Amino acid sequence: MAERKQPLLASLVNAGEGQTRAEPITDFVHMVADVSNAYLVNTADGDVLINTGFVANAERNRALLAPVRSGPLRYIVLTQAHPDHYGGVPLLAEPETRIVAGRGFVDTWRFFQMLDPYLRRRSGRLWTGTIKNRNIEVPEVVPHVEVDGEFAFEVGGRRFEVIATPGGESLDAVVVWLPAERIAFTGNLFGPVFLSMPNLCTLRGDKPRSAKLWLSCLERVRALGAELLITGHGEPIRGAREIRSSLDRMHAAVSWIHDRTVEGMNAGRDLYTLMREIRLPPELAIGEYHGKVSWAVRTIWHEYSGWFLMESTTELYGVPRSSVHRDLAELAGGAGALAERAAAHLAAGRPLEALHLLDVALDAEPDHGRALEVKIGALEALLEASGGVNFSETRWLESEIARCRAALEDKSAAR
Repeated sequence: MAERKQPLLASLVNAGEGQTRAEPITDFVHMVADVSNAYLVNTADGDVLINTGFVANAERNRALLAPVRSGPLRYIVLTQAHPDHYGGVPLLAEPETRIVAGRGFVDTWRFFQMLDPYLRRRSGRLWTGTIKNRNIEVPEVVPHVEVDGEFAFEVGGRRFEVIATPGGESLDAVVVWLPAERIAFTGNLFGPVFLSMPNLCTLRGDKPRSAKLWLSCLERVRALGAELLITGHGEPIRGAREIRSSLDRMHAAVSWIHDRTVEGMNAGRDLYTLMREIRLPPELAIGEYHGKVSWAVRTIWHEYSGWFLMESTTELYGVPRSSVHRDLAELAGGAGALAERAAAHLAAGRPLEALHLLDVALDAEPDHGRALEVKIGALEALLEASGGVNFSETRWLESEIARCRAALEDKSAAR
């Protein structure tokens, strides 16, 4: 199989590697690329820093910013309580620096702290090999101001307005607006890749985000009329017309998915049918680099309906279908028979049906060689069909392939 290009998100996350100086965006705004970028804003009376980057890169970020510093660091504004946004605070903050974040900032990092072992295991399946030093200890940061609504301050004649946008990647999200300069810093409100589907419920585990709340936050930013939009990754978007057009398109796309999902629910169509059938019309198509249309459908469905699908009484109890996989395998004639039927599905271009059967086979016999081989084929078929565009989908499929190959190697070594 030909070598596949890295997903765009992986490239953006590692865009700072090799950076030798802070990149000027304007004559008073400078960017340091990181897992999530840090932005320094100069004023006549010192600087304001919007996000600090990842904790493991704090020393590098401070060194890159040093040549473009204009005075004391008056404020640090944190657009969300994810470590790639606030990890550098302890090193970069000065004694008089004021830390500003959204309401619930501390609650958000405490949530991740509470579930740290669980979330590290899950995120490790997706991010190991992409984010370096991802297991480094994360600092506990308590802001001086938590913004509920709006908070404004002025430094060196430059006015900064911090606006709560709780529909972003975390419930404490904020954007920073410079009204005189018409510049909006949106962090990852619109996801890590601009003009693409928001990831309303991450595969790694996180609190789900509301599509309607995300839309209302987009509307709030759209109403600002920004002429320069600076996000958490990649190049800024320039020009009021281009910004407005992009925001309109994202709003229309997510609204379409939301409304079609609600219509389908009211029409009695099941979740999986809607995941398969709801597609954006070509004129509304946006990227699926982090989120996906089908995942948005599923998140919206569960946001409104909860976890009970009403498909089986067994959903109400703590005994999963996998508890009878051994019985099903035995009745089918063993894992080998299931593996061969799965191979037939795969040959007919049905890798997901193959995986359903292989889940049964490998629960019954976890080291069954033929079942593992067919599973690798099914996973590779899904990876090929995906084009490696969506980061989480790509990394999950790659990790599953690696696990199957390791199991086959273990089986071979044990002979």
